[in-house]
Amino acid sequence: MDEGKPAGPKAKWWSRPAPVHGVPEPESEREPARVAVDSDADSGSVRAAEVPVPVPQPRPQPLHDPDPYATPPYGGPGPWAPAPPVQRPVPTPPHGTFVPPGAPGAPGAHGAPVTNGAGVPMAPPQQLQPPPQQPQPSQWLQYDPWGVPQQPLTHPGDPAAGSRPKKGSRGTLLIGALLVALVAGGIGGGVGAYIERNGGITRVELPQAQQEAGKGRAPDSVAGIAASALPSVVTLHVSGAGEQGTGTGFVLDAKGHILTNDHVVEPAGADGTINITFSGGQTAKAKLVGKDSGYDLAVVRVLGVDGLKPLPLGNSENVQVGDPVVAIGAPFDLQNTVTSGIISAKERPITAGGEKGDGSDVSYVNALQTDAPINPGNSGGPLVDAQARVIGINSAIRAADNSAGLEGSQGGSIGLGFAIPINQGKRVAEELINTGKATHPVIGVTLDMKYAGDGARVGTKGAEGPSVTPGGPGARAGIKPRDIITEVNGQKVHNGQELIVKIRAHRPGDRLELTVVRAGKERTVPVTLGSANGN
Repeated sequence: MDEGKPAGPKAKWWSRPAPVHGVPEPESEREPARVAVDSDADSGSVRAAEVPVPVPQPRPQPLHDPDPYATPPYGGPGPWAPAPPVQRPVPTPPHGTFVPPGAPGAPGAHGAPVTNGAGVPMAPPQQLQPPPQQPQPSQWLQYDPWGVPQQPLTHPGDPAAGSRPKKGSRGTLLIGALLVALVAGGIGGGVGAYIERNGGITRVELPQAQQEAGKGRAPDSVAGIAASALPSVVTLHVSGAGEQGTGTGFVLDAKGHILTNDHVVEPAGADGTINITFSGGQTAKAKLVGKDSGYDLAVVRVLGVDGLKPLPLGNSENVQVGDPVVAIGAPFDLQNTVTSGIISAKERPITAGGEKGDGSDVSYVNALQTDAPINPGNSGGPLVDAQARVIGINSAIRAADNSAGLEGSQGGSIGLGFAIPINQGKRVAEELINTGKATHPVIGVTLDMKYAGDGARVGTKGAEGPSVTPGGPGARAGIKPRDIITEVNGQKVHNGQELIVKIRAHRPGDRLELTVVRAGKERTVPVTLGSANGN
């Protein structure tokens, strides 16, 4: 039944340890020693006899049976609390233990006589001074667990208990420190961000050149050319029956005549309005003097305007490929726009217009080609040379292919601009001012515009009669239907449009030499140009 169980209570780790040799047992577990005092009254001596100390009684056992599981408090002893620090005994001073006078039981208190152990009165002992306190080797010597409560223990170097700040004060100081840290951090961050963005705290002032008062540019520079030509350039705003447009023109004389393109004033029609804006911002109304769609030129006039500065005219025959030029106008209604480039080519035969379908609005121009940027709104503006003299009238551009572009978009410059030579423009402008109409040089033949071969072939019949006008310049030169004209004054002609351009580049009455091929035979014939009224 009892197999496997412990025979008696088993000691645990918390069992009370056995007494160690040399370490006295606690006073609560042994009887105090009894000392008998034998006094000798005659000799005044006192003898002490040691009385044997009785053996301590065995510890009483509990009244209940031992717990077989040894569970406190019914089993073995429970865990003992760690003993408090022990105060080492202080050595008794050589003069005995000082007792303050007047203390209960003290010799001489309340008038009690001082006697020896035999009851013999003794002289009162001299007043003993309390021995000086010796420094304690450790803080634990100041601790008496069974004595009167003393001041709380402190660590070395700690301030006195009375001088410690209260918890409330410490919390206030901590909150204040945090607030100061936050404010300092915010100020520091702001200053750092300002320095990073502005490069420093001080104000930055960059060096700059002084204003050049009254100092111009060289007359042949682009700036000098623009300064000279801009006062003579105007912007036209035209509106008519459901149409409107913007273009450019330039002053021809002090009477207010202004030269521009025919397609610029076309929206005005017969009853529309034409408003002129000068480079200085002044505005005035203008009226149409005359126009010609075949040359794409028109003249308008402003009234009541004084101080007009005509733009000097150059000579397009003197222009060479590579000469610098400046174009002035109002592209997309941005007036007083100046661009520069060079003459890219001369005598470029171009045709423009043709929106009407009957060919009445087609213009034929033996143009000057330039790479100076020209855009919609530059039409009618001057193309000037290095001396600010007009050598051409900006009229057409070859725009980029807009077939894949947005609907309604306008093409811009790709460096292919064309201007009417000023020699042709001058002649046409004079005719328009003087008569209101311009004349066209002709040879009196009708061309087959569908001919795909090289050269311009004379047709078999004209629109209102024979293809060779009887008595005309061509008939007098011996030109017949189906003849092919290949050269004009030694310059090749590849199609009918080029032949028209070459002829219109001259005045009526000019003499030309035409190279004609008939039945495979080539011959040269002289022709004196006739005249026909334009539209």
